[in-house]
Amino acid sequence: MIKYKVYNQGAEVIGEQELSEAVFGVALNKGLVHQAMVAQLANARRVIADTKDRGEVSGGGKKPWRQKGTGRARAGSNRSPLWIGGGVTFGPTKDRNFSQKINKKMAARAICMVLSDRVATNNLIILDSLTVPEGKTKALKEIIDKLLAAQESDEVKKHSQVLLITTVDNESIKLASHNLPHLRVLNDQNINLVSLLRAPKLIITQPVIDILQARYGQNVN
Repeated sequence: MIKYKVYNQGAEVIGEQELSEAVFGVALNKGLVHQAMVAQLANARRVIADTKDRGEVSGGGKKPWRQKGTGRARAGSNRSPLWIGGGVTFGPTKDRNFSQKINKKMAARAICMVLSDRVATNNLIILDSLTVPEGKTKALKEIIDKLLAAQESDEVKKHSQVLLITTVDNESIKLASHNLPHLRVLNDQNINLVSLLRAPKLIITQPVIDILQARYGQNVN
């Protein structure tokens, strides 16, 4: 077990949390993390570009001119890709599929590796609980600033992205974070690898730590 400090909203150390090495002490495998990240981004990719082939463009009902005797090249339809306004040959279509499959245990282990890295580099802050009355942005900003000041890290720049992970009942916290460009809020059901990688600093409430250890502790080995 790994023992880690727990802070309250006033940025005071109030105790320690035991972290499972199966979740927060996993050795980093950059290849696996990269594979899981690429898979997540590919699965979220939307197919936007779409071109029409010669069977989809309008026109082409009549042969442009007779087959012989005009001195021009033969032409069967103005929908030919050789014609302006004709179909496109080998163009992008909406039939493309960018999705990639990845084993669930591999994806879970990649998440544990990033969490473990944040613990190893002292870039994880465990907060006992978090309440923001009436969703006030100023109140949330003061709490975050105090926590970051209490746990300084040379690897995290002043304006780096901070990811705050709370339980699902976090609407007031999400409301308060809307005008804080360097803070993103997720709940324990929306944790994903890309969001973890984009935020060098993590703030996680103690109930979420328990949820993560229960969720990943038995499934990543």
